[in-house]
Amino acid sequence: MTNFNNYRSEFDSLKNCHYLISNSLGAMPNSAREWSDKYLNIWQHRGVRCWEEEWWQLGKNVGNKIGSLLNAESDTVTMQANVTSAQATVLSCFDFSQKRNKVVMIEQEFPSLLYLYRNWLEHNGKLEIVACPDGMTVPTEKLLDAIDESTRLVSISHVLFRSSYIVNVEAIIEKAHAVGAMVLLDIYQSIGTVPIDLQALNADFAVGGCLKWLCGGPGACFLYVRPDIKEQLKPKLTGWLAHKNPFAFDSSAMEYATDSYRFMSGTPAIPAFYICQAGLEIIAEIGINNIRKRSIEMTGKLISFAKEKGWPLKTPEKESERGGTVSFNIPNAQWVEKELLKKNFLVDYRPKAGLRVSPHFYNSDAELDDLLSAISEFVS
Repeated sequence: MTNFNNYRSEFDSLKNCHYLISNSLGAMPNSAREWSDKYLNIWQHRGVRCWEEEWWQLGKNVGNKIGSLLNAESDTVTMQANVTSAQATVLSCFDFSQKRNKVVMIEQEFPSLLYLYRNWLEHNGKLEIVACPDGMTVPTEKLLDAIDESTRLVSISHVLFRSSYIVNVEAIIEKAHAVGAMVLLDIYQSIGTVPIDLQALNADFAVGGCLKWLCGGPGACFLYVRPDIKEQLKPKLTGWLAHKNPFAFDSSAMEYATDSYRFMSGTPAIPAFYICQAGLEIIAEIGINNIRKRSIEMTGKLISFAKEKGWPLKTPEKESERGGTVSFNIPNAQWVEKELLKKNFLVDYRPKAGLRVSPHFYNSDAELDDLLSAISEFVS
């Protein structure tokens, strides 16, 4: 049995606060400083030679570390600046002026992506957004009904950011493939706390980042592309790293790389690729299945307390339907969040969700008890 207490000592960032906001920003591992020093040292001592000796392949190497957490094939995950630009890269592979021109999304997607798709499809293509009547879950049947022969792409989150509802992606992928559509999974709110097997799912694309449950800090996002569809895709959002021979500096027509770098663009954020490896190593060592078991225990404890108190919830009670976050839709939730922050309880507030609490493997039951006691001071 995993002793999670052993890992608390690897996070000095947990000292002097109750860190319960991993759905927004994971706690910093102590080893992140060592990885940062690795970057600075090689830059200092090797200078521009860093590119040839290490940096050029770093995006692929870190991508493979992320891929190993997802049971993804080698060389199928590339590092990206953020999830919005990663999704834009996928979008740029398709011609939406043809008959098959529809994208299906969920009303409760992260707003950045809805902004992107609305603007991208404004003049070519069609966007169908499936409503979430209860503001928490999405009716699977309505989502399946929206996927038809005119659908080019289904872009959905695996876990919804407001409610932590786990979407039935297996059924969605099956329906999409049956009608000739592809599926792009946003796994930002699941990777690191909910097990994902991209090969078993047969997902076409997946995007996410190290910022949250992977404890890797900002700037290290990723894009997975299923290997058997890779060579038929030619992203228009591209750059010199995606060229077959980038150092030829050929200004004529684009020749795409045949490996995963086909989906890269310009010069990447090398420092972020170093720093994120601290969290990746810890998550791999513990195992996401073990983290999931602990997460279910902690979120179950929060939900049971809320039900006893009569606090409204915006997170499913069923274990199989919830990710790592519990959203308390309590009165004056935004004010409560601010009061909790004054007491060094790190949580957050989101409109239409309420107070979001996100315990991770490094949190203790005592911390949850302290939080629930503190909330009870403000909510009758």
